[in-house]
Amino acid sequence: MSQPVQTKQERNGRLSADDWAQAALDLIAEQGVAAVAVEPLARRLGVTKGSFYWHFPSRDALLVAALERWEKVEQETVFGQLEPIPDPRQRLRSLFHLVAHEVKSHIIYSELLKALDHPAVQPVIGRVSERRLDYLTASFRQAGLSRTDAQHRARLLYAAYVGFLQLNLQLHQTRMQHDEFEAYVEHMMATLIPNS
Repeated sequence: MSQPVQTKQERNGRLSADDWAQAALDLIAEQGVAAVAVEPLARRLGVTKGSFYWHFPSRDALLVAALERWEKVEQETVFGQLEPIPDPRQRLRSLFHLVAHEVKSHIIYSELLKALDHPAVQPVIGRVSERRLDYLTASFRQAGLSRTDAQHRARLLYAAYVGFLQLNLQLHQTRMQHDEFEAYVEHMMATLIPNS
């Protein structure tokens, strides 16, 4: 269970909008989008609802801020780490390893997929999915695949990712043991990343 964000609160006695957004993301990871509500978050953060209304006019505004935070952090964390890797095959291998071990991000993404009918969620998932597919397509192109083959490979990889989340997080399949999961990731890399 996540601990409340306290760094900014301890310094100046007031939570920032980012503190609220992060707390909302933590709650999404634990209980889903529908669980995001002002009162439970205020209790979790140890503040009154007044702190919330200082930063946000509504629950939906908080949800949008939380989703934008998730999108931005994911962009910086995942793609930012891969940018310096010049070899496209090595960059793809690093992407596989990085994504395979980002458990909280998987959980949030899975919860957002369950809430695709929410008007704040759909555009974010659309942007994130498009950016991921574009990145994968470009990486496969740089690894030597034709445009069409790169697009197909990107879709196949992304569908495998979403399907894996579906099986493990939403359908509550038994978690793979560490060695079994690592072997699965290695198999996916060997299957999907071109050799030359």
